[in-house]
Amino acid sequence: MSDTGPLWALGAMSGTSLDGVDGAMILTDGVRVFEFGDTAYRAYSEAERAVLRAALGKWDGAEVAAAAEVVETAHAEVLSGFSGVDIVGFHGQTTAHRPDQAHTHQAGNGALLAEVLDTPVVWDFRSNDMALGGQGAPLAPFYHFALARRAKAQNPCVFLNIGGVANLTWVDPGAPGPESPGALLAFDTGPGNARIDDLMMKRLGQRMDRDGALTRAGNVDTDILEHLLTKERFFRRLPPKSLDRNDFSDWGEAVAHLSDADAVATLAAGTAGAIAKGIAQCPTPPECIWVTGGGRHNPGLMEMLAALVDCPVAPVEDAGFDGDMIEAQAFAYLAVRVLRGLPTSAPGTTRVPAPVGGGHISRPSGIGNVISTGG
Repeated sequence: MSDTGPLWALGAMSGTSLDGVDGAMILTDGVRVFEFGDTAYRAYSEAERAVLRAALGKWDGAEVAAAAEVVETAHAEVLSGFSGVDIVGFHGQTTAHRPDQAHTHQAGNGALLAEVLDTPVVWDFRSNDMALGGQGAPLAPFYHFALARRAKAQNPCVFLNIGGVANLTWVDPGAPGPESPGALLAFDTGPGNARIDDLMMKRLGQRMDRDGALTRAGNVDTDILEHLLTKERFFRRLPPKSLDRNDFSDWGEAVAHLSDADAVATLAAGTAGAIAKGIAQCPTPPECIWVTGGGRHNPGLMEMLAALVDCPVAPVEDAGFDGDMIEAQAFAYLAVRVLRGLPTSAPGTTRVPAPVGGGHISRPSGIGNVISTGG
């Protein structure tokens, strides 16, 4: 394996929306992205999703062990279908994330996957950042910097991921590198799709507001919306900052008396409003906002957001990228950075005091063969 040249890295992501596992390959040296490779998706079954939901908010115990088994099995199935892989970046499934307690847990054993795939696996990306005082999230911003450079962006732009939780990365592509002071500001903005998805499942037995049908059909309760966006102390905190998927769970209670459509529309407006508050906290107004994650498939949500900001809002496909695979690609990119001892987070992305690398590398010569690269 080359020490400095580009590698074919395979990244995997199982996000807070609990929809399934994304796998994506990129050719990278940990600084530049030279080429995009194959992608794959493996959906979780309803039974598997129920196991994962039961583990949310938990650190250990039978539910978390069951979730880890689901995660490992699903990842082994999808990742074993790739070939020509030099290294794998495995994020796992976050069951609980409490930056205020310097603790995070991602279900899934990367050492086990290294054995199954017979390929080095980088995993446990967040712990070292948190141990050194960082939020441990978000971790995709360094990859967003590389994408902004690849897109030849000249002015600051924002990558906005609307998953279960929404987070943004403000990028100055003119900075020397992602760890440079002022190059990046990244943080969770508030709820993404999670509150909408939970309401849809509870009321209608559906996983999401498909194509934003209810978002567009409903009427926003402006009194509830104002209450949701003004009472939360989180919105007044300076970034970087991060959230757990179950944060803002009281939003569902706030719209419980509304019709299905009005409740979904109000929650979507809350997501858009929280993102707009986040944009206002950026160092300078972005030239554009490129949206990734499932939320970009909700036209109603995209329209709400566009009405609240003073720049174009577009799916990241408009910049030539695959919005369904960016997070998986990000962990492929980070895996190579970990392998080469490069930082994976910085003060502007996680509030860690100085740029830091993290993660463990497990090599396929025994499940216990784990090498820490943090420090």
